Amino acid sequence: MNFETARHNMIEQQIRPWNVLDFAVLNLLDQIHREDFVPAAYKNMAFSDFEIPLGNGEHMLAPRIEARLLQELNVQPHETVLEIGTGSGYMTALLAQLALRVFSVEIDPDLSTEAGRKLASHDISNVTLEVGDAANGWDNHAPYDVIILTGSVPKLSEKFKQSLNVNGRLLAVVGDAPTMEVQRITRISNTEFKRENLFETVIPALKNAPEPTRFSF
Repeated sequence: MNFETARHNMIEQQIRPWNVLDFAVLNLLDQIHREDFVPAAYKNMAFSDFEIPLGNGEHMLAPRIEARLLQELNVQPHETVLEIGTGSGYMTALLAQLALRVFSVEIDPDLSTEAGRKLASHDISNVTLEVGDAANGWDNHAPYDVIILTGSVPKLSEKFKQSLNVNGRLLAVVGDAPTMEVQRITRISNTEFKRENLFETVIPALKNAPEPTRFSF
């Protein structure tokens, strides 16, 4: 398989048509080789438009979703990022190229170890990997400039908002299938937040994600 051609086709046929036009993001997708982060059995499908299984019920997001989320975050070189759900380590690698520091939390220790190996092989050293259940928040290194959840949540924990710096952004996919919305929450001041609903999509849920109160009749 010609990975260079497949990568080019992914960017031109999947990423750009999904309104991902930011040069920095497109350049990163070309530089960081996605095939190096997928499980070996799926290497030839690294650029396909679907969620690649990682084992233990976890999945790697489709390329167009990863790219769009990255664009909406607009990470700056001086910023500290919290990633909830390390997964394959691919999104972690992309974030690390844009940010000053990335803290990435994964509930599955095996996935975290494998992601660490892959990041090291790419000489990415500004990432701290941690193992834990962060579906309800992770304030070990707060406050953060950017927070991203790589799995959906039926209800977003308020703890994430409180872990943001002023002018910090939080990106999360909120809701239940078949209707989920990508929300961007910006901290305007110590007490004010701005929420934007960016687009609809459906992605797998974070393990142990908080559930809203359900009414039964």
